[in-house]
Amino acid sequence: MSGPASSISDRPAAGVLARLFTRPGAAAAVGAVLIWLLFAVAAGPAFRSLAGTASYLNAAAPLGILAVGVALLMIGGEFDLSVGSVVGVSGMSVMLLTTEVGWSVWPAIGATVVICLFIGFLNGLTVVRTQLPSFIVTLATLFMVRGLTIAAARGFTRRTQLGGLDDVAGYELARTAFGSAPVAGLRVSIVWWLGCAALATWVLLRTPWGNWILAAGGQPEAARNVGVRVARVKIGLFMTSALCACLVGIIQAVRFTGADALRGQLQEFYAIIAVVIGGTLLSGGYGTVVGAVSGALIFGMVRQGIVMTGIDADWFQVFLGGMLLLAVFVNRYALVRAQRAS
Repeated sequence: MSGPASSISDRPAAGVLARLFTRPGAAAAVGAVLIWLLFAVAAGPAFRSLAGTASYLNAAAPLGILAVGVALLMIGGEFDLSVGSVVGVSGMSVMLLTTEVGWSVWPAIGATVVICLFIGFLNGLTVVRTQLPSFIVTLATLFMVRGLTIAAARGFTRRTQLGGLDDVAGYELARTAFGSAPVAGLRVSIVWWLGCAALATWVLLRTPWGNWILAAGGQPEAARNVGVRVARVKIGLFMTSALCACLVGIIQAVRFTGADALRGQLQEFYAIIAVVIGGTLLSGGYGTVVGAVSGALIFGMVRQGIVMTGIDADWFQVFLGGMLLLAVFVNRYALVRAQRAS
């Protein structure tokens, strides 16, 4: 009697778990909790302290901002491999316009935003007009923008690393907005991260534009047939991902009072990993921004937790690869369950 009774009693729990994992991002949220518990035990009080919390949140914030834009774009069915180079060009643009051209910080930031939005616009326009895979188009943009950034830096200064932003007019206000740590070591970049995530979540879940993003990524032809301007949506998403990368570049330039033409390398891949861990499908049409936030949080906790436990940092790459593979399996399972439920 105990065997059947036990199996019957286990079914509600199994059903709840199955329903949980059909929700985009649920597995990432559970994973984030489990990883926190793992390092809370393995690393001890250092990880659980306010300083430890600040360290992994600060590490997660730049990637989290990137992941917000990349998540929206991937839900819309496209990729952007150029975001890492946009991080580099945005910081270098601010530095060249201030230290070499003579502008103050805020006009330089405004011009940099326009430049990055234009890069995103060109990416989107090329993809929708040529119908080439966005993977290829943005990979080409990655190399072109990175090369132009290095060439511009060397052309003006014969160097690829620049400093001295703290001597430019308007820096103190910019530092307050982008580079300060106002509360117990928690940097203002965390506020930017959570603010971007909240805004993107509201757009995705509460506005017609969010429905268009999901439709453009899941069933683009059907979306066109009901009047969704898929091309306009996708161009807007490419511009959004470029804007998020621009914000990261500005934050880093202000924080470090300088720029490096190579800054942002590999960040495009880390952002995609965070988004996939967060439950977004590579095929588009399914995912959440909240899941991407959890994916970036996992990144930050693992990165700092490994340091605090004294484990060789090389294992960080191994962990990321394993998490990516596991996330792909979980996402596939979640999609199959969701399709059966519908």
